[in-house]
Amino acid sequence: MKIRRGEAGIEVDQAGQWTALSAMPQAVREQLAWLSPLAPDAAEAGAPALPFSPRSFRDCMLFEQHWIQSSRGYARRFMPVAYRMARLVEIVSGRPFPAFKPHALAHRQPIYYFGNHLTFVPSGTPVRAPSYSKVLDYELELGLVLSQPLFNATPEQALAAIGGFVVVNDWTARDVQRPEMQSGMGPQKSKHFISSMSATLVTADEVLPRIGALSAWVELNGRVVSRTSTQGMLFGLGELLAHLSCGERLQPGELIATGTLPHGCGMENGHWVKPGDVLRLGIDGVGEVEHRIQ
Repeated sequence: MKIRRGEAGIEVDQAGQWTALSAMPQAVREQLAWLSPLAPDAAEAGAPALPFSPRSFRDCMLFEQHWIQSSRGYARRFMPVAYRMARLVEIVSGRPFPAFKPHALAHRQPIYYFGNHLTFVPSGTPVRAPSYSKVLDYELELGLVLSQPLFNATPEQALAAIGGFVVVNDWTARDVQRPEMQSGMGPQKSKHFISSMSATLVTADEVLPRIGALSAWVELNGRVVSRTSTQGMLFGLGELLAHLSCGERLQPGELIATGTLPHGCGMENGHWVKPGDVLRLGIDGVGEVEHRIQ
């Protein structure tokens, strides 16, 4: 099922017809009961709206290819001399430059950081770089939403606790990010100023059977500039959630993103945004996020 926040509150798509959840059969209302406490007020006609208000936001790093390519892209943009030397080493060795590879911990367990769940905006919201940054970048990600609590869960229990999926855009101030990461405290002002998600949420039963083969794309000013997919995650979603719930209670409404899909950001694909651009990010069968850059 596809769900959104509309004039009637939570609405469900039935064969192209949006119907208020309150008017749906009891079985559907019970299935989506976890959404009701998270639903913002009904949206005005035509106004951008979040499908739900996340209780928290964890952003993971499940795609090693993104880590390598984005590190390479950062060096190309901000450290051109070091980039040329690193590329020479890569060409000679036939392997990624060591500094471009993820930390060894990323192969032993899922790694993540906490983002700012209070600064999410819906698709359609105009976006601008924060006052302290001159290099705004987008990051195309798949986000999952919990519908059940988890604590010390098995991977099977964890998968059953996924209520739905959204498209997440983890906006980043690239010129601020590296110094913050070097502090050892993780991203701060480089990430917390804004994030966005699709206007619709799709229930887990429609997405999980294809979770490792969802096609995705980046479109800039009406032209597709990058194609990618959800293939190649370092850990399955059940393993990810089991790890997150180890010794820690997770609650319905928490949002967890996979991390950027390979080629899903400007630092990787070379297509940066600037004022006046229209950016559209999409994942097949999940949704889209669109913004005009101011």
